[in-house]
Amino acid sequence: MRTRRALTALALATAVTAGLAAPATAAGPDPVQQGLERLLRSDGAPGALASVQGPQQQTRTYTAGEGDRDAHTKVPRDGQVRIGSITKTFTAVVVLQLVGEGKIGLDTSVDTYLPGLVRGKGIDGRRITVRQLLQHTSGLPDYEDDVTDDILERRYLSPRDVLDIALGHEAVFAPGTEWGYSNTNYLVAGLIVQKVTGRPLAEEMDKRVIRRIGLHHTYFPAPGETTVRERHPQGYRQDRPGALLRNVTEIDPSAAWAAGGMVSTDSDLNRFFSALLDGRHRLLAKAQLAQMRTTVPVGDPRYGFGLGITRVKLSCGRVAWGHSGAIPGYGTWAAATEGHRAAAVTMTLEPKSSEAVKHLEEAMDAALCP
Repeated sequence: MRTRRALTALALATAVTAGLAAPATAAGPDPVQQGLERLLRSDGAPGALASVQGPQQQTRTYTAGEGDRDAHTKVPRDGQVRIGSITKTFTAVVVLQLVGEGKIGLDTSVDTYLPGLVRGKGIDGRRITVRQLLQHTSGLPDYEDDVTDDILERRYLSPRDVLDIALGHEAVFAPGTEWGYSNTNYLVAGLIVQKVTGRPLAEEMDKRVIRRIGLHHTYFPAPGETTVRERHPQGYRQDRPGALLRNVTEIDPSAAWAAGGMVSTDSDLNRFFSALLDGRHRLLAKAQLAQMRTTVPVGDPRYGFGLGITRVKLSCGRVAWGHSGAIPGYGTWAAATEGHRAAAVTMTLEPKSSEAVKHLEEAMDAALCP
């Protein structure tokens, strides 16, 4: 969920492959493997893993550290992880598909779909558009800090429960006047999807995205589901600097929902972002993809935020499109370039510092700038 409020706000072992070795090259050590090792060495992550997809669809996977600190097991290759705010890109795709079908208008007010629901101190759904939700320019206050204990203590919260919590805070700014990252935007977007389709968001996500492009290890957890279904590294959290790490693999991600509740693998994320950009799977029509990639500034010229997606200028001068995400237990950066290269990097410790976020991004950058 948290891109550490700006894991997205952009404050934000042994390498193995499916049939290919990823050792040091003639030019020196593999930079992606080095990036994973730094997540262990500098940021205290028990484990890290990555998947890199080349322009010819060849895939290379990496691991470092331990998958379970108690059992001292290896990190599973391409294991499932909680992807946090990368869920927002999936939610945005579903909304934009409905825009293409004429069921949602990007510049239509939230109140049109959820009449009278989004109200609070300085908050009025009649003045907020769907576009402003997706690009974080609505001014809606975030609820993240209010629900962390619920997530960790495995308490189920419905989307309406969480919305009530969010609306207990005052608006951060007037709609359309600034950019400010808020999970509440995607909570409301998910409620709009359910209202216009008459179906649960998880079902729409599964039908429209997951099954459509064959993401075999990606899912939206069912209400009350606290475990990770397939093989996975354990996820950890440090409650305060200097504290011992604790295992938080089993949580209730319901409060994160449309903003950050999904589970996936790094290779599935590569497939998702590649499919989104290349258009072959028609996840989005050209008009909606163009809208998604129309960005607003976020305070750092290297980045721009579109509709559920981040534009990142890489060290080699290329541009990548993706998202970052963190939730108790895990932190991930995933992105793809126009040249059909994609990369996703995960650490098995919730990143709480700008340095950890930077190191995640640098490992992703190394994979996309070979």
